[in-house]
Amino acid sequence: MASELHRSNKNTKGFYVKMKFFRSKNTKPETPFLIKHFKWILWFSLSFYFFARFLNNHEPNTTTLKTTIINHSNRALSESIQHQSSNNHGLLNDLKVYVYELPSKYNTDWLKNDRCSNHLFASEVAIHRALMNSDVRTFDPIEADFFFVPVYVSCNFSTVNGFPAIGHARGLLSSAVDFISSELPFWKRSNGSDHVFVASHDYGACFHAMEDRAISDGIPEFMKNSIILQTFGVKYKHPCQNEDSIIIPPYISPKTVQSTLSKSPIDGHRDIFAFFRGKMEVHPKNVSGRFYSKRVRTEILRKYGNDRRYYLKRHRFAGYQSEIVRSIFCLCPLGWAPWSPRLVESVALGCVPVIIADGIRLPFESTVPWSDISLTVRENDVANLGKVLDYVAGTNLSTIQRNLWDRKLRRALLFDDDVEYGDATWEVLIALSKKLHKSHRRSRTEFESASE
Repeated sequence: MASELHRSNKNTKGFYVKMKFFRSKNTKPETPFLIKHFKWILWFSLSFYFFARFLNNHEPNTTTLKTTIINHSNRALSESIQHQSSNNHGLLNDLKVYVYELPSKYNTDWLKNDRCSNHLFASEVAIHRALMNSDVRTFDPIEADFFFVPVYVSCNFSTVNGFPAIGHARGLLSSAVDFISSELPFWKRSNGSDHVFVASHDYGACFHAMEDRAISDGIPEFMKNSIILQTFGVKYKHPCQNEDSIIIPPYISPKTVQSTLSKSPIDGHRDIFAFFRGKMEVHPKNVSGRFYSKRVRTEILRKYGNDRRYYLKRHRFAGYQSEIVRSIFCLCPLGWAPWSPRLVESVALGCVPVIIADGIRLPFESTVPWSDISLTVRENDVANLGKVLDYVAGTNLSTIQRNLWDRKLRRALLFDDDVEYGDATWEVLIALSKKLHKSHRRSRTEFESASE
């Protein structure tokens, strides 16, 4: 080792002498390489840095969840810190949601049909979109309280009648669960209890429009432990009502509501006393012996069809919101299921909803004071509907309207593109923050604290 070091020193000295030999006496000492080319080195370093940042922020699409997590790992910590607003820390109890990035066949492929993101069942699309850019989203599944499974099952429109055909829903959801459970361990560790689905259909996760068939089929076994966001809800025991479900409003486009109100203000003149547009069968026993709307709509047409104060129409009209904003009372009778998009449209456009659906659970009842802004008429009392409306019109109508026209209520029932404080997706997050006992992360943290 010593001899090698000596030889190295000799070589170095020889090289130095040789360089002196060729140098002129009058020449200034040469500037060292690093100092001479400092600007170029700095330019190259900065360029490489920004190019690396660009690549990091533009990951390619992936087909596996494992690859997706690897791609996001470098920014997961900063995202989880930056995405925690003061509202999340406080009102939402520092809630964190992981959104599975599934292959496009489960969701975005369906968006080729524009109706997919705009019809009454489109809350499954709206909630997914809002969560993608939400402050509560985490890219680190280990830090998640809940896991959102974005599968669009109501965008398969029938070519016969144009209605959503959801016969494929069970198979599509089961396939999605198989995928996420094979890629990541989080479904199996909790048996899906901290996973969230949307079932914005007539009878929720029973996935059928006819109640008897829905009850017969029941909720798929693999979804029974999970949290289901659904429009269907009743105050009595029902096989299609999961005990951990959250009742959400049907989807109504905020843009169409805003457009309607820009032409007719919510507190403007209303020249229609009572309004309803929709299916009203003269002979309601029209589907395999089943009575549509339990004959309620038929009775309304029979009783009030010739009363000029009642604006009752059986056919569709694209601009029907312009009729709602002109109406004082909007009838919201049950269809095949108790809920109706008319509930949201009535509130959003300032028309007093008249709810005719026994035992219905309404969306966000802890936030929306339904008893102060709506009327409830029992299905069997629909023949006395006129007397009820006349009484209210002559007594406390102005009070109800004043309560109804609070813009906070309109916001709470509409899904914005991004989560906005007080909007429908925000209300979903508030409801989830009250179910943190189902969070595996929280349970683990509490156990570790207790052990200490």
